[in-house]
Amino acid sequence: MFEETIVALATAQGISAIAVIRLSGIDAIAITQKVFQGKNLLDQPSHTIHFGNLKDGDRVIDEVLVSIFKAPNSFTKENSTEISCHGSPVIVKEIIKVLLKHGARLALPGEFTKRAFLHGRFDLAQAEAVADLIHAETDNARQAALNQMRGGFSKEINALREELIHFASLIELELDFGEEDVEFADRDDLKQLIYKIQKYTRGLIDSFDLGNVIKNGVPTVIAGKPNAGKSTLLNTLLNEEKAIVSDIAGTTRDVIEDEIILGGINFRFIDTAGLRETQDTIEAIGVERTRERMKKASLIIYLFDLTQTTLEDIKAEEEHLLSLNIPYIKVGNKVDRADPTLIERLTAENFIFISASEKIYIHELKEKILSYFHVNAVKTGDVMVTNLRHYQNLLQTHESLDRVLEGLDHGITGDIVAMDIRQALHYLGEITGTITTDDLLDNIFSKFCIGK
Repeated sequence: MFEETIVALATAQGISAIAVIRLSGIDAIAITQKVFQGKNLLDQPSHTIHFGNLKDGDRVIDEVLVSIFKAPNSFTKENSTEISCHGSPVIVKEIIKVLLKHGARLALPGEFTKRAFLHGRFDLAQAEAVADLIHAETDNARQAALNQMRGGFSKEINALREELIHFASLIELELDFGEEDVEFADRDDLKQLIYKIQKYTRGLIDSFDLGNVIKNGVPTVIAGKPNAGKSTLLNTLLNEEKAIVSDIAGTTRDVIEDEIILGGINFRFIDTAGLRETQDTIEAIGVERTRERMKKASLIIYLFDLTQTTLEDIKAEEEHLLSLNIPYIKVGNKVDRADPTLIERLTAENFIFISASEKIYIHELKEKILSYFHVNAVKTGDVMVTNLRHYQNLLQTHESLDRVLEGLDHGITGDIVAMDIRQALHYLGEITGTITTDDLLDNIFSKFCIGK
């Protein structure tokens, strides 16, 4: 596989001032030289840039700059070149076509980073952080990915794993002397190590809820009955006319969504069809989609029209909200037109009162939303779990170590203890890629963009 030289556009698709085309593989420099008119790239030192023409036979495609990276001093630890050309999609297509003609092949999604991992450039957790860094939409997400890419998380995991391997080796050695009743691994020391590992893994496990919010944002459904002001609130939060607003009940028939950043967190606000029984087939589909989105939300903003709502309505709708077991905020809309007596009675019911159309108390609503997600700025060196795969591996590691402790407390034989330790080592090794399968790698790197 690594004998092939791969090529892909490394910058975004579309028209731009410049585009960068990346090649990697044993023949990357030689293939580039075949189509480059300028200095002989094969004779140039690594980490140099050269100006010239990119040609297909006698036809000049573009004036380009070619950067040279010689193995092992490149991202993939292979020979690599990066061709900076003008950002016309036609030019990019022509350059890639001529490179393919001279022996390169199109890269698969994530193949550059996969080669870097397989060549030992970094471990699997760091490789996944590369993708997270590319897709980071907030500064907190960027810093969290950068911290993981720098390897602090991996170093700690590997150090603890090495200590556990030491004990596993001693217990395995005991099994070779089973008839002589010898003990090479001190059980009390082993317990202390397991407590130490579990303390670290528990901290990482507990960090996942926050890490997931930082990485993936918060899907927030705006729900309520027809004409409660859901679309108006979405437009007010986004500060643009995203959703159609009308006095006609049932105007919104499908979900409408957009994202804004509040307090360093990316919130995806989802406007939904009004909840009511309807004979309109299309509207009924929209209502069903609303209910499905509510079940999958991390937060629900439930709007009540204060000019139409009764206390009985509120009680009935809140019973449904409670059954979902999802955090929700009760928002009384149209406060500027509401009966003061109703507002007074609802004040003790943990309501937020707003006027979406007049933009009254919107700041207070945003503060309430943020109160559900306490996020301080992520600093250099902060370690948190943002990846579901890592979270699941850590849970399985923790459970395996629980079984080791239980076995030690009950005097279980060394072969069973060793089996549980090996299980914990397996799950820890999967995090950093010490233990991998082709299916695991294919699944991870297939989610990367082509040029990375």
